Amino acid sequence: MQSLFGRSLHIRTIDTGSCAVCESEIRLLAAPHYDLHRLGFFFTPSPRHADLLLVTGPAVRAFDQAVKKTYLAMPEPKIVVAVGACPLGGVYSEDAFVHGSLEEVLPVDVFIPGCPPSPLALLQGLLVAVGRLAEKVDALSFVDDEAGTGEW
Repeated sequence: MQSLFGRSLHIRTIDTGSCAVCESEIRLLAAPHYDLHRLGFFFTPSPRHADLLLVTGPAVRAFDQAVKKTYLAMPEPKIVVAVGACPLGGVYSEDAFVHGSLEEVLPVDVFIPGCPPSPLALLQGLLVAVGRLAEKVDALSFVDDEAGTGEW
């Protein structure tokens, strides 16, 4: 990870209407017992500085635009991690106001199941996400096109 991000990976969290239990488990990661910062993970308030989007709560249709704007504001390569049972569909899968899964709104790279997932499960999911992000970085390359537009 150090070669990819210069010792840090920034996480933007977004809650789409959860019961807040997943957020309390995420907050525990910054406590001295788990010390997320020793692994180079930091939370950021801005999606423009984020490498990873951590989504909690059901995929409520009212949040579609906000979630998509947040995702589009993130620089490439970006990764999406869905936390808890709600983004998988959970108890809300049959509701008219909720998409069955977050995958119907965003391309999810890693799911961390549980209601709520434990801090250790969250750490494991974040480390899996770093591996997926490494694959995306390796896949990016500059293309020397004939028109000289400089596109990737």
